[in-house]
Amino acid sequence: MTTTAPEFAGIRAIVTGGASGIGAATARELLARGAAVAVLDLAPDGAPERTVPIACDVSSTPGVAAAVAEAAARLGGIDVVINNAGIGAQGQVDANDDAEWARALDVNVTSVARVTTAALPHLRESPSAAVVNTSSIAAQVGLPERALYSATKGAVAALTLAMAADWVHEGIRVNAVVPGTANTPWIARLLAKAEDPDAERAALEARQPHGRLVEPEEVAEAHCYLASPRNRSTTGQLLAIDGGMITLRTRR
Repeated sequence: MTTTAPEFAGIRAIVTGGASGIGAATARELLARGAAVAVLDLAPDGAPERTVPIACDVSSTPGVAAAVAEAAARLGGIDVVINNAGIGAQGQVDANDDAEWARALDVNVTSVARVTTAALPHLRESPSAAVVNTSSIAAQVGLPERALYSATKGAVAALTLAMAADWVHEGIRVNAVVPGTANTPWIARLLAKAEDPDAERAALEARQPHGRLVEPEEVAEAHCYLASPRNRSTTGQLLAIDGGMITLRTRR
């Protein structure tokens, strides 16, 4: 009788922002597929069971260096980096001051470079090295009241392609997931602030052709596909999980 090894057997992964929402769903799915997983999060107490929770502020270079080093030590190395940590921002281009622009760019964009740089020595030693970033449909579709957020996620998309080009000859694959509006704690908080939460949710669902919010588990599936050692020819891709919002024009 023969048995098939789990898809991620022997793979060591770190997930930033992995204690809630999409990050937690991704950490759980990686575990289910056989990976060892460290969750780097400001509040790691919410990390899924059987992960290695590590406190980490992705806006701090020393903090990231220490957290990645701890993850590598506890996992025995790093093969996969899921850059998922991020913050939201609302408003038109004049709605946020310089400090908020700097904060959002630091957390959403510079942290991708910061975390990946810290993990790079380990990735270069791995035969299955993969980096998966989390962009957004806001990078490719103009959304109202999302100027700053869209700018950061557009930068993540561009950075993903540049990183992929730099490292393809080293065998380090770099891709990004591009989620539609997802059923996450951040969206729940936005809805709670709305004058009519039910109407606002209905509007968010209606603008996606499949008529609902994207579930975190669906984005986690995409993270795992792009990180999988089975997909060694997949690099430099921006994989949309958006119910068709970017590409489809439907009539109801």
